[in-house]
Amino acid sequence: MSIDLVLGPRPEEPGPPISGPTHYPPEVHARLAADAAVIIAKYPQARSALLPLLHLVQSEDGYVTTAGIAFCAHQLDLTDAEVAAVATFYSMYRRTPTGDYLVGVCTNTLCAVMGGDAILDTLETELGLHAGDTTTDGRITLEHIECNAACDYAPVIMVNWEFFDNQTPATARQLIDDIRTGHTPHPTRGTQLCPFRDTARTLAGLSKDGESGGGAPGGATLAGLRVARELGMTAPPVPESEV
Repeated sequence: MSIDLVLGPRPEEPGPPISGPTHYPPEVHARLAADAAVIIAKYPQARSALLPLLHLVQSEDGYVTTAGIAFCAHQLDLTDAEVAAVATFYSMYRRTPTGDYLVGVCTNTLCAVMGGDAILDTLETELGLHAGDTTTDGRITLEHIECNAACDYAPVIMVNWEFFDNQTPATARQLIDDIRTGHTPHPTRGTQLCPFRDTARTLAGLSKDGESGGGAPGGATLAGLRVARELGMTAPPVPESEV
C-alpha cells in the first residue's frame, strides 16, 4: 500500500486584484467614519490603526474593496497604494466576496501528514466546488490555509478564524452539514462562532461587551509545561543587566 503525502502548502496562483465598488454611499461613509474615529483614537499614531481599519471595511463588504482601500487611505492620510500593499500582504484580508462562513483547511506540513489534504478533498466534493470558491447561496467559502500555529491539534479547520481541532473527513463533513442547516457549531477553543462580517468587526476592535474573548490553551499546548513542572525544571534567572 502506498501513501501519497503533500508536504507543505499547495501551489497558489497570485491573488486577485483589489476590486468591488469604488466609493461608499454618503450614509455608509459617515457610519464607517464614526467607527474609524473610535479605532484611530486608540493609537498614538493614526497610521498604526491601518490593520483594524482594514478589518472594519471588510466587515462592511465581506472583503476589502476598492472603496475600502480609498476609505482607509483618506482616514489615515496614506496613498491608496500604501494601503493596498498592506491589504494584499496579509491573507486575512479577502480580495473577493466571502461567504457567511469562511472554512479554511490547513494543508501545511503536519496537517497534511495527519490528513488535511483528505479533509480538503472531502469538503470540495461535499460542497461541489474548489478551494477558493463560494457556494451559490453565499453561505460558505472554502479555502486551504497556511499554518495557523495549531500543529499540536492537527489536522485543523478554521471557520471565521475559530479553531476546530483534530478533524477527520467525517467530522469535517458534519461541520459543513451543521453550518448549512443553520446549526452553528461551537469551536473547540475560543468564543462563539459568528458570521464572517461580524468576525471582521470584532477584529477591528468594535465588538460589543461580552462578544469577544478566547478560550484557555488546551492540554496538548500545555503538555511541555506540565512535564517541566513535574521534573522540577525552571527557566534560568534573567540577569539584572537585561531587566
